[in-house]
Amino acid sequence: MLQAGTPSLTGGGVLAVIVTLLLTWLFYAVTLHLAATFFIGDAPTQLAAKAALVPAVVSMLLQQWGVASGLVSPSLGVLVVVVATLVADGIAISLSYRLSTSSTAPLVALHLAFAAVLGFALNNIFGLL
Repeated sequence: MLQAGTPSLTGGGVLAVIVTLLLTWLFYAVTLHLAATFFIGDAPTQLAAKAALVPAVVSMLLQQWGVASGLVSPSLGVLVVVVATLVADGIAISLSYRLSTSSTAPLVALHLAFAAVLGFALNNIFGLL
């Protein structure tokens, strides 16, 4: 039996944070691999898995402790999270795929587009987001 002050397994505890991070990482890895395959051609999935961890961690940290704690104002919170995640995504993509800045920018834009379209579709199908 859980005591009154302890969080439940799905109520924002450590397990919920870990599962959310893993699902975010998987989502970013799948969409990055789709974008990289479209942009580069035949790209290994391991590079997408390596690069996707960085924007997943950055977006989770900024959403949890940036906006919620008051470090970032709520009115600018979404913009700050999106820009910081895109910058982190660009750095991770550039390092993982060993691309120049001029090649990284279109891949980041494609990754954003693939993530937005897939996120919108999943939201319409499951209504989870």
